[in-house]
Amino acid sequence: MATPAVPADVPDPEALSEAFHVYEVEVTDEGVRYYGEPLTVRDEVVKRLAPTFRQAGYRVRMNYETGEFVLVATERSTSIDGVPWLNLLLFVVTAGTTLFAGAQWYGLPVRENPLLLVQAWPFAVSVLGVLAVHELGHYALSRHHEVQATLPYFIPIPNVLGTLGAVIRMKDNIPSREALFDIGVAGPLAGIAATVVVTAVGVSLDPIRVTEASLVTDLELGFPLLIQGIAALVGEPLHYSEPGLMVNPVLVGGWVGAFVTFLNLLPVGQLDGAHVARAVVGDHIDVVQRVVPLALFGLAGYLYAFADGRGAFLWLIWGFLSLVFGFAGNATTVDESPVGRKRQAVAVLTLLVGALCFVPVPIALTG
Repeated sequence: MATPAVPADVPDPEALSEAFHVYEVEVTDEGVRYYGEPLTVRDEVVKRLAPTFRQAGYRVRMNYETGEFVLVATERSTSIDGVPWLNLLLFVVTAGTTLFAGAQWYGLPVRENPLLLVQAWPFAVSVLGVLAVHELGHYALSRHHEVQATLPYFIPIPNVLGTLGAVIRMKDNIPSREALFDIGVAGPLAGIAATVVVTAVGVSLDPIRVTEASLVTDLELGFPLLIQGIAALVGEPLHYSEPGLMVNPVLVGGWVGAFVTFLNLLPVGQLDGAHVARAVVGDHIDVVQRVVPLALFGLAGYLYAFADGRGAFLWLIWGFLSLVFGFAGNATTVDESPVGRKRQAVAVLTLLVGALCFVPVPIALTG
């Protein structure tokens, strides 16, 4: 049987013969599709062939479609092609929702005068800033390791923060556990740096006075040890005895940074903590991430029994989410060589910093 013809810049079917027998090739707008039979287990096929495709400027994945195995090769590009309209749109919308949320924290009557939204810009900048720095940490290390990744997608939502955070997507085969570690740890470390700065600024600013009609008067933020320590170093309080007086809303950006860092460092699924743990312990991540839901459910039960249920529902939700994330699978790498001691030490340091971002009751209703 004649070897199927392929474009000159993609691997020839014969170059794949050690792991995948190709009997048909199709060129589409998406890329090149190799139909055939795997000669080893499915995940191993991609691991063996990914370096060949990567060298040719392609990433590869395996699908099973209508009874056939298909290797789909798509051109790799770490540059930004054109204007990222969706990223920009989501950022603009999220800026709007965080401004509106900030107006609630400042007690601005925006329903009477929408132009007052602009006065909530310090809150919006603090929240969006820590989220952007976190995600750009991932993006920068993705570029460093030549792993194709998107710019951040911000998630707008009309809640008391105005957002559910931001994400980037890695659209590539990850070359090594070292690359996975660096990309995974870069976000939390960058986010912590931004959190420290925003927190120090926030506690240094004057407190604000809120009216009883403001939504945030019914909310109480729990400040983790990281924020408490920064406030102590600056010599500023986090709570005021005078009724109606509360910390400057810029500090909420620091609270968001700490909370997001802790959640992202949970070692489950595709969260940052799972990337770091997967890079360090390899396939033993399966054991690690089984413990996480149990710990979160246990925390929820403890708060329900001994803390009047404050915060219990939040950790119950995250317990279920961690189960879902775990079933979704973890990132895999082409080269499974273990990371060195320096990265292991950074992993321990990162997890310790993440622990400083934990507080049993992050947010609660006081009304």
